[in-house]
Amino acid sequence: MNLVVQGDDVDSVALKSLAKATGASSIEQITPQAFRLVGASPADGIEALCATATLDWAWVPAGRRLTDFGLFITDMDSTLIDIECIDELADLQGVKSEVAEITEAAMRGEIDFSESLTRRVDLLAGLPETALSEVYDHHLALNPGAERLIRRLREAGLHTVLVSGGFTYFTERLQGRLGFDEAYANALEIVDGKLTGRIVGDIVDGAAKAGHLVRVREALGLAPDQVIAAGDGANDIPMFQAAGFGVAFRAKPVLRAHAQCCLEHVGLDGILNLFD
Repeated sequence: MNLVVQGDDVDSVALKSLAKATGASSIEQITPQAFRLVGASPADGIEALCATATLDWAWVPAGRRLTDFGLFITDMDSTLIDIECIDELADLQGVKSEVAEITEAAMRGEIDFSESLTRRVDLLAGLPETALSEVYDHHLALNPGAERLIRRLREAGLHTVLVSGGFTYFTERLQGRLGFDEAYANALEIVDGKLTGRIVGDIVDGAAKAGHLVRVREALGLAPDQVIAAGDGANDIPMFQAAGFGVAFRAKPVLRAHAQCCLEHVGLDGILNLFD
């Protein structure tokens, strides 16, 4: 087993301490910000050592290559991008605090996602359709490393899917911008240029996300351990359970407990450093 550690500034003393604690046979530099401790073994205190040194870490089987995977599937809000789109729409409606409170509770797993989305979207009734472009053009940014990650995954031959409990207006544009093979999300009902406060069709919740993962995986003829999933909240747990390798990005504790890797310090392209 290998231990991959990475951070903005990897301290050599901390790196050597980790190698000693895990009995690693050698230390390989992957990038200036990432290192592989070869032949490491789990040991008490690893998490604390990494936390003190502000390092992300993950156990990865020796020889595991990026090309061993065939599918990458990721959440959108607060994972691929740096905002919750519905919170920004609510801000333009003057109800951001109410909506953000529900969003946070849902991401922590305290409220059923479908119920929370219905409640939040209802508060957007009457908002002009132009608010969607306002949020996309002026409030939304990709999280660090997102563009490089998707480009490299596609170059490695992985099928890429964007699946979100957010809205198709944003997933469709990000799909075109980054080159995702597929994208799925909720469709907002719009009548006479205004949001009605309703969703068209079935809600994309955690179960639906996992359903898309399984359907695409089976269509590609892949095994579960050939799937990488990325997310940040409770709504992503079913997707992680259906994937072989889950990456929790700046995630809530409830999701981190289901992840093989948690990225708190490096960008999304830190996923690339995990595999040979």
